[in-house]
Amino acid sequence: MSELLNDNTKNDQAIPFRFTRLYVTLFLILGILLTGSEILTQWRLNSVQDELWIIRYTALQRHQSQQIVKQALQVMDVKERDNFYLNRDELRQIFRTFERYHLQSRSGQVKVHNVNIPNSPIVQRLYDEIAPEFDAFRRSVGHLITLKSPEEINNSDAQASLELLLANEKPFLEEIDAIVRHLTGELRYQLSVLESIEFYIYLVSIIVLAGIGVLIFRPATRRLKQTIEQLVEAEQQASIANRELLSVNKSLNETRQKLFEATRLQYKQEIDDQKLRTSYLMAGQEDERKRLSRELHDGLGQMLTAIKLQIEGLEANLKRSAPEPDNANWAAQSKSIGNLKKLVTQTIQETRTISNNLMPTVLSDFGIVPAIKMLAENDRSDSLDVTFESNLTIDDGRLDKNVEIMLYRITQEAISNAVRHAHPSHIHIELIAREKYIHLVVTDDGRGFRLANQRSAVPRPSKNGRAPSQGLHNMQERAKLLNGKLKISSVPGKGTKVQVSIPYQMQSVHYDAN
Repeated sequence: MSELLNDNTKNDQAIPFRFTRLYVTLFLILGILLTGSEILTQWRLNSVQDELWIIRYTALQRHQSQQIVKQALQVMDVKERDNFYLNRDELRQIFRTFERYHLQSRSGQVKVHNVNIPNSPIVQRLYDEIAPEFDAFRRSVGHLITLKSPEEINNSDAQASLELLLANEKPFLEEIDAIVRHLTGELRYQLSVLESIEFYIYLVSIIVLAGIGVLIFRPATRRLKQTIEQLVEAEQQASIANRELLSVNKSLNETRQKLFEATRLQYKQEIDDQKLRTSYLMAGQEDERKRLSRELHDGLGQMLTAIKLQIEGLEANLKRSAPEPDNANWAAQSKSIGNLKKLVTQTIQETRTISNNLMPTVLSDFGIVPAIKMLAENDRSDSLDVTFESNLTIDDGRLDKNVEIMLYRITQEAISNAVRHAHPSHIHIELIAREKYIHLVVTDDGRGFRLANQRSAVPRPSKNGRAPSQGLHNMQERAKLLNGKLKISSVPGKGTKVQVSIPYQMQSVHYDAN
């Protein structure tokens, strides 16, 4: 076959074809050998596994027979009268297992593991020889487990059954050991045969590999050497062209890098401009909130208070000028004035609440912790429990003004969303300073909603109504302005968690009381 290769060196197309044919043929033979070896090995291993189950069930009969004798002695023991029924039931259970194992192994079966292997004639003969001892076990134990009371253990039949059991214990153990030894010997012989077959397959595989090396790789190496020489010459020519291409590529990379840097700076400038516009917008919103809060408190609030005082004065004048306190007309007027005074009082309270929500004075006067604490107390009701905890103290100083406003607004928005959309029974607020970051966590046990995806805070509508997407968008924008991170986790029916983490620095800052 190698002579055919040498005779066809002039035909460049014939050589690769012959190499390919030889290569495929030899490797096909090798693949068939290895596949056949693996199939044979797996088949024999499965057979060995089944035979091991037979051996295990047979060997277990030795231990079970000893347990039966031990349990029978406890049943017949006078000192164990108090445990007679327990020992008798345990003897019955052990013997049932022993009987099942013996009958299955005698027929070469392990039904639990779906094993069915016919016993060899020698093993079958050994099982036939052990049959009398097994029958003796069956008769003696069968009588003992039918005893109905401890008083029957002194009967002659019971004593005779125990003596029959003890007399057959040793012969049964010796014969069952002989069966286990013979089964083990048969298994070892089968394993030795399998080792011999694998060894011969290994030798044939080595011969095939050697043929591949002599008939394919050796001629291919000579051919490859010629090809390499041609490739070296071509490589020298390519290196010259490659240097020219590298020079052109370098100039292109420099141009691309400059373009990328310019694009990056432009994008960064656009982001910064957008942040600046957003910050100006939110600052304007906060100033407008502050102005409206002040006007509601100082203007409308004082006017309503004056109206309330006028109504109280009018009520006092009516009482003094009423001719008869029991007059029905006077009582109706007094009730109307009382209702009007109550309505004005509620209006004053609602005005104060709106003013406080727009810009709470406690935030600018005392800081974020008292502000959130007051927010939690105001939102607490009979149907809603709002709790708050923080590791920030007065001694730690104040946060930056923008940070405090952002934290308060996000807390306010999260509570508002939960109350309006989730209808929770409990909202918990945490404000924790840790590792140069301040973490705000607002958790509720309400309805929850589905997120569009796990990385996005934009929710999908829930079955119970639309999720607060605009509110979440506002919280995201506020967090981004301070280089913070906003994470929202929600599962329908299991509540929602809003987490904000921003870098912070405690400082002493003058705050405008207005």
